[in-house]
Amino acid sequence: MAFDAKPFLQTVSSKPGVYQMYDAEGVLLYVGKAKNLKNRVSSYFRSSGLNSKTVALIQRIDSIHTTITGSETEALLLEQNLIKAERPPYNILLKDDKSYPYIYISDHEYPLLTLRRGKKVKKGQYFGPFPSATSVRESITFLQRLFKLRNCEDSYFNNRSRPCLQHQIGRCSAPCTKLISAEDYKSDLLHAEMFLQGKNQDLIIDLQNQMDVASESLAFERAAEVRDQIQYLRKVQEQQDIDAAQGNADVLAVHIEQNICAVHLAMVRQGRMLGSKAFYPKLNMGEIEEEALTGFIAQYYLSLGHEIPDEVVVSHELEDSSLLMDALSQKRSKKMRLTHQVRSERLGWLRLAQNNAQEAVRMRMQDRMQMTDRYLALKNDLDLDSIPLRMECFDISHSHGEATVASCVVFDQNGPQKGEYRRFNISGVQSGDDYGAMEQALTRRFKKVAKEGKKPDLLLIDGGKGQVGVALNVLSKLEIVDVPVLGVSKGTSRKPGLETLIMDGESFSLDSASPGLHLIQHIRDEAHRFAITSNRFQVSKARRKSALEGIPGVGPKRRRELIRFFGDAQQFQSASAAEIAKVPGISGTLAQEIYDALHEQ
Repeated sequence: MAFDAKPFLQTVSSKPGVYQMYDAEGVLLYVGKAKNLKNRVSSYFRSSGLNSKTVALIQRIDSIHTTITGSETEALLLEQNLIKAERPPYNILLKDDKSYPYIYISDHEYPLLTLRRGKKVKKGQYFGPFPSATSVRESITFLQRLFKLRNCEDSYFNNRSRPCLQHQIGRCSAPCTKLISAEDYKSDLLHAEMFLQGKNQDLIIDLQNQMDVASESLAFERAAEVRDQIQYLRKVQEQQDIDAAQGNADVLAVHIEQNICAVHLAMVRQGRMLGSKAFYPKLNMGEIEEEALTGFIAQYYLSLGHEIPDEVVVSHELEDSSLLMDALSQKRSKKMRLTHQVRSERLGWLRLAQNNAQEAVRMRMQDRMQMTDRYLALKNDLDLDSIPLRMECFDISHSHGEATVASCVVFDQNGPQKGEYRRFNISGVQSGDDYGAMEQALTRRFKKVAKEGKKPDLLLIDGGKGQVGVALNVLSKLEIVDVPVLGVSKGTSRKPGLETLIMDGESFSLDSASPGLHLIQHIRDEAHRFAITSNRFQVSKARRKSALEGIPGVGPKRRRELIRFFGDAQQFQSASAAEIAKVPGISGTLAQEIYDALHEQ
């Protein structure tokens, strides 16, 4: 039954607030904010002027809830909180990526230079954020080569008796063994800080003065070392086309073409371009570039909580510019600027971001066309009735029978859909029984098909006839039909391009240049990668688990006492029951139970 908007609109307030649209099953479809709720909600139900995606949304609405707020800024903040919590399908959604990395200099007599993510909990200085860990590692490598600062943790640093390999290859001055004085190390650290703060010219002048002093003191080796630092700095400075005297800003440019949206973010800190990153927001309501950029800014800074700089430079003039500025300033508890009309260095930054946004869309379009060609070739190669819109591939991984894991990766015509990947921890199956593991994983997956309604158009199995037979038996038992099964065997040579394919009881090969085979290889390799990653995680988790965990009567406090008494796990595992009973808080009876449990494992 269609939603009757007329009586509902008569009751809606004209105050600012948030509206939530639900379907008949109570699923939240869309969240929006409005300066005037009545006017905004009414715009969805006008007789003309709506795009096809908005019409599709309206047809699914069963109820609308509204929440009045004190201001439009409060409405924007509430809207972003709801989007983050509920992830409604018709809103522009961004991946909640891990936090950006920083370069961290610790609070120590000989400070550590390293990469840090997350909240700034530890004392010290943080420089960044950088758009990727690669950018941070490149900067750290550069600073180590130039100023020889340590990057080892304090626990390692405090227990050194001789210089490590980093000193031998010229990337650390070995403060751990006092091969450099605290004063000289502090001077090198100051120079590194000047570089990270963008004070390159001041740094070069300071180094030139040091070189002159060393020359006058006849310390020619030191003078030559400083000279090399200056030359290296100047070379790096020449390579940086974009530089400015000051400024902390994020530069955002958006480009939309053929319903592909790219937002390019360039980060500028202390006047230095630290790097950039492209995002691809999913457009669900036919948004134009200004709307997409507004939605991105709100989600990126308010929902995902990324650092808000002093200034955000944008490629388009935004209707909600003042509202966004107020909300972002409120979020960071400090005034910030949202600017569009810029010049000088900022104009250079913006043009670079615009070019990169256009290039990102072009490359995504090219990838999409290539993926479409691969799917069409796969249909023809396998003689399928239609192009498979959804493909799932299963693989099994274990470490000599330990921690057996099955992976399921999902592909559609846009490529890997990582949000739908699944891993299955296999239990109750004999070690090394790949057939049993595959049967358990497929059974658990396809039992959910009736509930979820998501059935693959093609099921790929990494394996030969045996694994394919297992898959067919599982589908038959669960009465699932019309799912073609394709086995992908590496063959005797195990070389890419020479795979043996199994389908409908027949084995065959495809030309190594076939785009369809390339797609099969891509899916198979992704399933293999995901399975190995899952297996390594499970093995690592098992290695970290204490042998004392799970023993009745031995909680965290007694585990701590046992380790403190014996020193490490190896010692208490080889101890007798009588020795274990000597631990404070461990009775003779419990000591015997601990001994028995340890020797049963």
